[in-house]
Amino acid sequence: MIAGIKEFFSQFIEPGTRPAAAGGEKALQVATAALLLEMMRMDNRLADAERDSVAQTLRQQFGLDPAQLAALMSFAEQEARQASGYHQFTSLINKACDAGQKVRIVENLWRVAMCDGHLDAHESHLMRKIADLLHVGHADYIAAKQRAREATGLPPSTGGGA
Repeated sequence: MIAGIKEFFSQFIEPGTRPAAAGGEKALQVATAALLLEMMRMDNRLADAERDSVAQTLRQQFGLDPAQLAALMSFAEQEARQASGYHQFTSLINKACDAGQKVRIVENLWRVAMCDGHLDAHESHLMRKIADLLHVGHADYIAAKQRAREATGLPPSTGGGA
């Protein structure tokens, strides 16, 4: 994964950017995108709303232009398919992000899960797993879920547990 990330970000490093800083940012982008894409695929129904939500989140979070966004999503999909688990992605996020940023990632994952109008049990399970790997406490996890629920208009009684 690391060699692939290095190849990916070498295509997009701005001239004059410190390689270590740019590399860490690109690794964070790939890790975040991979988790968002995994959430999108979790309910076995790929909705355009979910793909749009992932793209919008990545654009807003990282300020990507359309070419960078397309390259990131393509690369992250490859990395997610080849990954043996989520730890390789969450460990990059844990190294690069503070607690508030990790809660924001959890909220974005919730938004992707909910944007198609329902919350699948598999999506809820993945959310708990990712939140645990990111060391996001239960209160922050629930607050992020509530903010995402309000943002997507998903009613509180729609399955998936707490």
